[in-house]
Amino acid sequence: MLFDVKSSTQRDIYNIVIGLVAPRPIALVSTLDPDGSVNAAPFSSYNYLSLDPPILGLGIQARNGATGELKDTARNIERAGEFVVNVVTEDIFRAMNVCAVDFPPGVSELEMAGLHAEPSSSVAVPRIREAHAALECRLFQTLQPGRGRIILGSVLAIHVEDRYVDPKGPYILAEELHAMGRMNGLGNYVRTRGAFEHLPRLSHAQWAAGERV
Repeated sequence: MLFDVKSSTQRDIYNIVIGLVAPRPIALVSTLDPDGSVNAAPFSSYNYLSLDPPILGLGIQARNGATGELKDTARNIERAGEFVVNVVTEDIFRAMNVCAVDFPPGVSELEMAGLHAEPSSSVAVPRIREAHAALECRLFQTLQPGRGRIILGSVLAIHVEDRYVDPKGPYILAEELHAMGRMNGLGNYVRTRGAFEHLPRLSHAQWAAGERV
């Protein structure tokens, strides 16, 4: 099938794109509401886009496509200029899903999910205690290609539990961290436990010498 973007609905394009761009890392983003309470919401339109300096990209669709009303996370980031990306792993996977519930104002996603706030080192926004890794960010730039937002954040500090870091690199022991990935919008996710495939990159010299993997 061919899906022409100009003649397709926004919903159709959403369904197709998120099913093809997969698996996607999941950012459980913590921000501060205007009253100082902690907001937590998951987003899978997320990745790192630069390393020098380290920049994370976060795509946040409008809460209401017709009116362009922003989600709380986007509003909080634009107002306060800070946020924290908490890495979603197997053990907080279901808690992450609770944070996606559209609770009424005044209800804490963290409390409903059984999660707890932990002070960050470089931003006022707390990270999540139960997350084994978190990236503290300051707003770098906001793009508005449509009704939603593309938020670029400068990484100021990175927290990783010692047991998931190989100091020789340092490297993240990804095969032990067990991050989760999202596959589409139908509630499908993938685990990384037991799913690693090691494939070293070849240099041109190795290829020219006949080495293959």
